[in-house]
Amino acid sequence: MLHCPRSVARTIVYSGIFLATGLNAALAADPTGDWKVADGVANIRVAQCSGNMWGVVAWEKQPGGKDKNNPDTAKQSRPTLGMPILIEMKKKPGVDAWEGQVYNAKDGQLYSSTIKPVGTDQLEIQGCVLGFLCGGETWTRVGPPIPSSPANSMAKGAPKGAPGTAPKSAASGAAPSTAAPAPTAPKTTGAANPAPANPAPKAAPGQKQAAAQPADIGDICLLPDIARFAH
Repeated sequence: MLHCPRSVARTIVYSGIFLATGLNAALAADPTGDWKVADGVANIRVAQCSGNMWGVVAWEKQPGGKDKNNPDTAKQSRPTLGMPILIEMKKKPGVDAWEGQVYNAKDGQLYSSTIKPVGTDQLEIQGCVLGFLCGGETWTRVGPPIPSSPANSMAKGAPKGAPGTAPKSAASGAAPSTAAPAPTAPKTTGAANPAPANPAPKAAPGQKQAAAQPADIGDICLLPDIARFAH
Protein backbone atom coordinates (compact mmCIF):
# COMPACT_ATOMS: atom_id res chain seq x y z
CA MET A 1 0.00 0.00 0.00
CA LEU A 2 1.41 3.38 -1.05
CA HIS A 3 1.72 6.23 1.45
CA CYS A 4 2.18 9.94 0.72
CA PRO A 5 4.37 12.08 2.94
CA ARG A 6 2.33 14.48 5.09
CA SER A 7 3.90 17.50 3.41
CA VAL A 8 2.85 16.23 -0.02
CA ALA A 9 -0.65 15.42 1.20
CA ARG A 10 -1.00 18.90 2.72
CA THR A 11 0.17 20.45 -0.55
CA ILE A 12 -2.46 18.50 -2.50
CA VAL A 13 -5.20 19.49 -0.08
CA TYR A 14 -4.17 23.16 -0.06
CA SER A 15 -3.94 23.17 -3.86
CA GLY A 16 -7.46 21.75 -4.09
CA ILE A 17 -8.78 24.38 -1.71
CA PHE A 18 -6.99 27.12 -3.65
CA LEU A 19 -8.39 25.92 -7.00
CA ALA A 20 -11.92 25.61 -5.59
CA THR A 21 -11.69 29.07 -4.04
CA GLY A 22 -10.37 30.51 -7.31
CA LEU A 23 -13.19 28.95 -9.32
CA ASN A 24 -15.82 30.21 -6.90
CA ALA A 25 -14.28 33.69 -6.98
CA ALA A 26 -14.29 33.65 -10.78
CA LEU A 27 -17.96 32.64 -10.88
CA ALA A 28 -18.88 35.13 -8.19
CA ALA A 29 -17.37 37.95 -10.25
CA ASP A 30 -19.12 36.97 -13.48
CA PRO A 31 -22.32 38.96 -14.11
CA THR A 32 -23.07 37.22 -17.42
CA GLY A 33 -25.92 34.78 -17.82
CA ASP A 34 -29.69 34.88 -17.42
CA TRP A 35 -31.15 36.58 -14.35
CA LYS A 36 -34.73 36.72 -13.06
CA VAL A 37 -35.75 40.20 -11.91
CA ALA A 38 -37.01 40.72 -8.37
CA ASP A 39 -40.74 40.64 -9.21
CA GLY A 40 -40.33 37.65 -11.53
CA VAL A 41 -41.93 39.24 -14.59
CA ALA A 42 -38.85 38.89 -16.82
CA ASN A 43 -35.42 37.35 -17.26
CA ILE A 44 -32.51 39.56 -18.30
CA ARG A 45 -29.66 38.06 -20.33
CA VAL A 46 -26.34 39.74 -19.56
CA ALA A 47 -23.35 39.27 -21.87
CA GLN A 48 -20.05 40.97 -22.63
CA CYS A 49 -20.10 42.75 -25.97
CA SER A 50 -16.85 44.43 -27.06
CA GLY A 51 -15.57 44.61 -23.47
CA ASN A 52 -18.72 46.10 -21.89
CA MET A 53 -21.69 44.42 -20.24
CA TRP A 54 -25.11 44.62 -21.87
CA GLY A 55 -28.40 43.16 -20.67
CA VAL A 56 -31.62 42.57 -22.61
CA VAL A 57 -35.03 41.10 -21.88
CA ALA A 58 -34.63 37.39 -22.73
CA TRP A 59 -37.97 36.12 -21.39
CA GLU A 60 -41.15 37.77 -20.17
CA LYS A 61 -43.94 36.31 -18.07
CA GLN A 62 -46.55 37.92 -20.25
CA PRO A 63 -45.38 37.72 -23.90
CA GLY A 64 -46.13 40.52 -26.32
CA GLY A 65 -45.07 43.49 -24.22
CA LYS A 66 -44.39 46.84 -25.93
CA ASP A 67 -42.10 49.73 -24.97
CA LYS A 68 -45.15 52.00 -24.71
CA ASN A 69 -43.64 54.41 -22.15
CA ASN A 70 -40.63 55.32 -24.28
CA PRO A 71 -40.52 59.11 -24.86
CA ASP A 72 -39.46 58.38 -28.45
CA THR A 73 -42.78 57.74 -30.20
CA ALA A 74 -41.00 55.72 -32.89
CA LYS A 75 -40.00 53.16 -30.24
CA GLN A 76 -43.30 52.88 -28.41
CA SER A 77 -44.38 49.97 -30.60
CA ARG A 78 -41.15 47.98 -30.31
CA PRO A 79 -41.39 44.63 -28.46
CA THR A 80 -39.90 44.51 -24.99
CA LEU A 81 -38.49 41.05 -25.74
CA GLY A 82 -34.89 41.66 -26.84
CA MET A 83 -34.96 45.27 -25.62
CA PRO A 84 -31.71 46.51 -23.98
CA ILE A 85 -32.07 47.12 -20.24
CA LEU A 86 -28.43 47.36 -19.11
CA ILE A 87 -26.62 49.79 -21.40
CA GLU A 88 -22.85 49.61 -22.09
CA MET A 89 -21.75 48.94 -18.51
CA LYS A 90 -18.00 49.37 -17.93
CA LYS A 91 -15.85 47.57 -15.35
CA LYS A 92 -15.03 49.68 -12.29
CA PRO A 93 -11.30 49.54 -11.50
CA GLY A 94 -10.31 47.40 -8.53
CA VAL A 95 -13.79 46.03 -7.74
CA ASP A 96 -16.13 43.39 -9.17
CA ALA A 97 -18.72 45.90 -10.32
CA TRP A 98 -19.81 47.45 -13.60
CA GLU A 99 -21.37 50.88 -14.10
CA GLY A 100 -23.34 52.40 -16.94
CA GLN A 101 -27.03 53.02 -17.55
CA VAL A 102 -30.21 51.05 -16.89
CA TYR A 103 -33.39 51.56 -18.90
CA ASN A 104 -36.60 51.53 -16.87
CA ALA A 105 -39.43 50.48 -19.17
CA LYS A 106 -42.01 51.52 -16.56
CA ASP A 107 -41.27 55.22 -17.12
CA GLY A 108 -39.16 55.12 -20.30
CA GLN A 109 -36.15 56.74 -18.62
CA LEU A 110 -32.42 55.97 -18.41
CA TYR A 111 -30.69 56.04 -15.03
CA SER A 112 -27.10 55.75 -13.84
CA SER A 113 -26.64 52.20 -12.62
CA THR A 114 -24.17 49.76 -11.10
CA ILE A 115 -24.32 45.97 -11.18
CA LYS A 116 -22.43 43.80 -8.71
CA PRO A 117 -22.44 39.98 -8.45
CA VAL A 118 -23.11 38.65 -4.93
CA GLY A 119 -21.93 35.07 -4.62
CA THR A 120 -22.65 32.93 -7.67
CA ASP A 121 -26.43 33.28 -7.90
CA GLN A 122 -27.34 36.90 -7.17
CA LEU A 123 -26.79 40.20 -8.97
CA GLU A 124 -27.33 43.52 -7.25
CA ILE A 125 -28.67 46.38 -9.38
CA GLN A 126 -28.33 49.92 -8.07
CA GLY A 127 -29.77 52.90 -9.94
CA CYS A 128 -29.73 56.63 -9.22
CA VAL A 129 -31.42 59.72 -10.61
CA LEU A 130 -28.98 62.63 -10.86
CA GLY A 131 -26.88 61.15 -8.05
CA PHE A 132 -29.70 60.83 -5.53
CA LEU A 133 -33.00 58.99 -5.07
CA CYS A 134 -30.94 55.81 -5.28
CA GLY A 135 -32.64 52.43 -5.12
CA GLY A 136 -32.07 48.94 -6.34
CA GLU A 137 -33.03 45.31 -6.31
CA THR A 138 -31.48 41.85 -6.43
CA TRP A 139 -31.79 39.50 -9.40
CA THR A 140 -31.48 35.71 -9.15
CA ARG A 141 -29.44 33.59 -11.55
CA VAL A 142 -31.46 31.24 -13.76
CA GLY A 143 -28.83 30.58 -16.44
CA PRO A 144 -25.07 29.84 -16.42
CA PRO A 145 -22.37 32.41 -17.29
CA ILE A 146 -22.05 33.18 -21.00
CA PRO A 147 -18.70 32.86 -22.85
CA SER A 148 -17.43 35.87 -24.77
CA SER A 149 -19.49 36.40 -27.91
CA PRO A 150 -17.95 35.41 -31.26
CA ALA A 151 -19.48 38.65 -32.55
CA ASN A 152 -16.75 40.55 -30.70
CA SER A 153 -14.01 39.19 -32.93
CA MET A 154 -16.11 39.35 -36.09
CA ALA A 155 -16.87 43.00 -35.45
CA LYS A 156 -13.26 43.96 -36.18
CA GLY A 157 -13.80 43.19 -39.85
CA ALA A 158 -17.36 44.47 -40.01
CA PRO A 159 -16.99 48.29 -40.31
CA LYS A 160 -16.72 48.07 -44.12
CA GLY A 161 -20.51 48.13 -44.40
CA ALA A 162 -22.93 50.80 -43.34
CA PRO A 163 -23.75 51.06 -39.62
CA GLY A 164 -27.18 49.57 -40.15
CA THR A 165 -25.87 46.58 -42.12
CA ALA A 166 -22.94 45.59 -39.89
CA PRO A 167 -25.01 43.48 -37.46
CA LYS A 168 -26.64 41.62 -40.34
CA SER A 169 -23.30 40.62 -41.83
CA ALA A 170 -22.07 39.44 -38.45
CA ALA A 171 -25.21 37.42 -37.88
CA SER A 172 -25.00 35.79 -41.30
CA GLY A 173 -21.42 34.79 -40.56
CA ALA A 174 -22.42 33.20 -37.28
CA ALA A 175 -25.48 31.36 -38.55
CA PRO A 176 -25.38 30.46 -42.31
CA SER A 177 -28.29 32.05 -44.19
CA THR A 178 -30.75 31.83 -41.27
CA ALA A 179 -30.51 35.59 -40.66
CA ALA A 180 -30.77 36.47 -44.35
CA PRO A 181 -34.52 37.19 -44.64
CA ALA A 182 -34.79 40.90 -43.81
CA PRO A 183 -38.58 40.99 -43.25
CA THR A 184 -38.44 38.66 -40.23
CA ALA A 185 -35.91 40.70 -38.25
CA PRO A 186 -38.26 43.45 -37.01
CA LYS A 187 -40.82 40.84 -35.89
CA THR A 188 -38.32 39.14 -33.60
CA THR A 189 -36.79 42.37 -32.29
CA GLY A 190 -33.46 41.63 -33.92
CA ALA A 191 -33.30 38.08 -32.60
CA ALA A 192 -29.92 36.47 -33.24
CA ASN A 193 -31.68 33.32 -34.46
CA PRO A 194 -34.72 34.43 -36.51
CA ALA A 195 -35.44 30.83 -37.60
CA PRO A 196 -37.47 29.91 -34.47
CA ALA A 197 -40.08 32.48 -35.54
CA ASN A 198 -41.29 30.01 -38.21
CA PRO A 199 -42.05 26.98 -35.98
CA ALA A 200 -44.77 28.93 -34.11
CA PRO A 201 -47.46 28.54 -36.82
CA LYS A 202 -46.56 24.84 -37.19
CA ALA A 203 -47.07 24.20 -33.49
CA ALA A 204 -50.34 26.16 -33.38
CA PRO A 205 -52.66 23.49 -34.88
CA GLY A 206 -51.61 20.82 -32.40
CA GLN A 207 -50.99 23.00 -29.36
CA LYS A 208 -51.97 26.67 -29.36
CA GLN A 209 -50.21 27.39 -26.06
CA ALA A 210 -46.81 26.56 -27.54
CA ALA A 211 -47.20 29.34 -30.10
CA ALA A 212 -47.34 31.93 -27.31
CA GLN A 213 -43.89 31.01 -26.00
CA PRO A 214 -41.21 33.45 -27.26
CA ALA A 215 -38.19 32.07 -29.10
CA ASP A 216 -34.77 32.26 -27.48
CA ILE A 217 -33.06 35.51 -28.41
CA GLY A 218 -29.61 33.88 -28.76
CA ASP A 219 -26.44 35.98 -28.85
CA ILE A 220 -27.49 39.43 -27.62
CA CYS A 221 -24.34 41.03 -29.06
CA LEU A 222 -25.88 40.53 -32.51
CA LEU A 223 -29.05 42.46 -31.71
CA PRO A 224 -29.17 45.71 -33.77
CA ASP A 225 -29.79 47.90 -30.70
CA ILE A 226 -26.51 46.63 -29.24
CA ALA A 227 -24.46 45.99 -32.37
CA ARG A 228 -24.68 49.61 -33.55
CA PHE A 229 -22.97 50.71 -30.30
CA ALA A 230 -20.71 47.75 -29.52
CA HIS A 231 -19.44 47.22 -33.03
